[in-house]
Amino acid sequence: MASISIRNLVKRYGNFTVIPDLNLEIADHEFVVFVGPSGCGKSTLLRIIAGLEPITAGDLYIGDKRVNGVQAAQRDIAMVFQDYALYPHMRVYDNMSFALELRGTPKAEIDSRVKRAAALLHIEDYLDRKPKELSGGQRQRVAMGRAIVRNPKAFLFDEPLSNLDAKLRGQVRAEIKALAQELKTTMVFVTHDQIEAMTMADRIVVLQSGMVQQYDTPETVYERPANQFVAGFIGSPAMNFFRVAWREDRVVLSEVGTAVPLDGEGTNRLRQAGEGLLGIRPEHFAVVPDSADGIEIGVKLVEPLGSDTLIHFDLAGASAIARIDPSLRPKVGDRLSLRPQSGKSHLFDSRNGQVLR
Repeated sequence: MASISIRNLVKRYGNFTVIPDLNLEIADHEFVVFVGPSGCGKSTLLRIIAGLEPITAGDLYIGDKRVNGVQAAQRDIAMVFQDYALYPHMRVYDNMSFALELRGTPKAEIDSRVKRAAALLHIEDYLDRKPKELSGGQRQRVAMGRAIVRNPKAFLFDEPLSNLDAKLRGQVRAEIKALAQELKTTMVFVTHDQIEAMTMADRIVVLQSGMVQQYDTPETVYERPANQFVAGFIGSPAMNFFRVAWREDRVVLSEVGTAVPLDGEGTNRLRQAGEGLLGIRPEHFAVVPDSADGIEIGVKLVEPLGSDTLIHFDLAGASAIARIDPSLRPKVGDRLSLRPQSGKSHLFDSRNGQVLR
């Protein structure tokens, strides 16, 4: 088991800089998820930790050891890939034991480790099968089992759920989280799916253009995003943004001058800044009976989801979404009055996207 420390890391491909200058501390036993859009550098960073990509500048420590020039095979790290990478001609048992056999591990210990990992992953009945006889979820469990038997210092997961269907994805996601709690090993997981990040991580690293935008617990990242990028990336559906300004002792939508009912804290922040971007998550709108207490909108599209309903509308030149109680049974063309829930709105600097505090 080991911590991972990344200090002033730079990664370039020729003249193209993928990671300009990154610092990150991952504690021993911690489950950390790298999340961000395609091209943000999350997979490159994972491959650097694994030893599959060289570092241009900076330092990487696994535990107390600086591993910049250490080969991947010598880092004592196990990696689980998106495409499983199983040997098709070998049984599941042999796929899981192969790396240990290459190390010269005694057969009795190999058998003990393989059977323990198979029990953890509920694949004991598949040890004599070949990969072609397994489902996608079962193959992914085998790939994880092959990593577990090595007892590594850290596990690295490179989008391991991308090839699974939605139902299986949720099931394997829960199994990986349970596995992390059982093994108590440092785990680093890369995904572009923010739901995976929110449900699995002890802490989330939100990346954009090779730079850390926020590094914190899922709850903090969701409730107190550091900037507009994080606010818009984390959450489904995404946060709504509206241009607002402080005029004549009140908060108004810049485009149309309509007053926006905000709590005292939000009002004070905007009074100091003069103008900014108001962020409201779809689930943080309340439907109120009187338009004087909210903002009147016209329903453009309705998406019933069973447990709740999404309504689409236009406001001040921006498309927006609200998540409301399905018992309201809204219809296209209805007029509703929405009010931001107290304490749930976010204000950002319209010039640089940083949160207004």
